[in-house]
Amino acid sequence: MTTPNLQGVARTLLVPLACRAREAARPDALLHDPRVVELLAKLEGGMDCLMGMSELDQTFTVMRARQFDRCARAFLAKSPGGLVVDIGCGLDTRFDRLDDGQMAWLGLDLPEVIALRRQFLPDAERCRSLPCSMLDLTWLDAVAQMNKPVIFLAEGVFMYFTEAEVKPVITALAERFPGGELVFDELTSFSVRLHNRTHPVLKETGAHLSWGVDDPHALESWGLRLVEKWGYFDQHEPRLGPANLMRFIPPLANMNYILHYRLRE
Repeated sequence: MTTPNLQGVARTLLVPLACRAREAARPDALLHDPRVVELLAKLEGGMDCLMGMSELDQTFTVMRARQFDRCARAFLAKSPGGLVVDIGCGLDTRFDRLDDGQMAWLGLDLPEVIALRRQFLPDAERCRSLPCSMLDLTWLDAVAQMNKPVIFLAEGVFMYFTEAEVKPVITALAERFPGGELVFDELTSFSVRLHNRTHPVLKETGAHLSWGVDDPHALESWGLRLVEKWGYFDQHEPRLGPANLMRFIPPLANMNYILHYRLRE
């Protein structure tokens, strides 16, 4: 058994891992991820990694992962043998969930996170990891060298940084990989303030949310074209139970969403 020695934002990676493992054990699982169960069993603490997350928040986390997978699968269907880049990959097992025998996957995260990841999820021919902060844009060279159609995924990442930090990353992606795709989740500025005051994971880890996006179209001036804005209440989800009623309260229904952009040609 291994206890991850992670602090701050890096420590939050344990939460989606535990959420997916718990989900995988359900007969009505929204996301099938057998490998994550094996992975969590090797980490000391097990379900304590949920850090006080409510049942509802766990479901939202699984729905988020499922939507990112859907975007990646749609991209790979159009671009067989394409490249999926996971920014802030943590201990995600997305490669196992998506692998079609042709795709390539590159995971990017802080050096201490990648060191932990490689203990449990070693690199392979089509599945590589890169120990680098996303703010150090030298990692883009590794992506360019692979010379493949590319989709960039940033699940649970950008909101921990300021707009001034994220903008150079996104504009660099648009400049260097025109025609590629970018998917990331965001919160409104109201939701950022609410999460910082009330969310148990932020309290447990000491992490802090810094950036909210109230108008996704405003980012199109960064070299993007909005393809889709996906919300958790866009369609009725039985697993959300009474929480589905939140769809009728716009300030709550629209607090958190996933944005899918094309990097402009």
